Amino acid sequence: MPKLSLTSLLWMLIVVATAAMALLLLTSSGDDSRMRSGGLDKAVERDLAFQARVAFLQKVYAPVEALLAEGNPQAALLKLDELGRDYPGDAHGYLLRGEILRGMGVLDQAIANYVRALKLDGDYLEQAGPLSRRTEIRQLVDLGLSELGPKARSNPDNRSLAVTVRELHYLQSRLAGGCE
Repeated sequence: MPKLSLTSLLWMLIVVATAAMALLLLTSSGDDSRMRSGGLDKAVERDLAFQARVAFLQKVYAPVEALLAEGNPQAALLKLDELGRDYPGDAHGYLLRGEILRGMGVLDQAIANYVRALKLDGDYLEQAGPLSRRTEIRQLVDLGLSELGPKARSNPDNRSLAVTVRELHYLQSRLAGGCE
């Protein structure tokens, strides 16, 4: 039996989920006019797409999570670099990299990765949901402002520190409900 690649397996799951949704919509009784409305169809599609996305992210980044659970953040960063070549610009990769770097004490790079992740996908700031990292981001902002804020004020000529503090303020504004 030929081995299926992860990508083809995920595409098959998406096709099956879409087919099941179409079948449900076609076989529903026409008694309820709300069931026929386009808004419900779009809501179902959106929900299915989100569920498929969460399953995809969990499957793709499972090796990184396993390396972190083993206590091997350097190997997890290397695995993220490898996955970054396959999925360039994926917000979840930046988010995980930020988490790892924060754990390693590299705050400026952690902050930069969180900012990249949120600029690509704001779902990580949702109050509830499988992708929410709101609490971790709030803790990072608080830690960063308490540690880096005084340093930036005492060293106004340090441009990299000023950029990091600006990124912290960006994260802070997104937490407060601000948009791009």
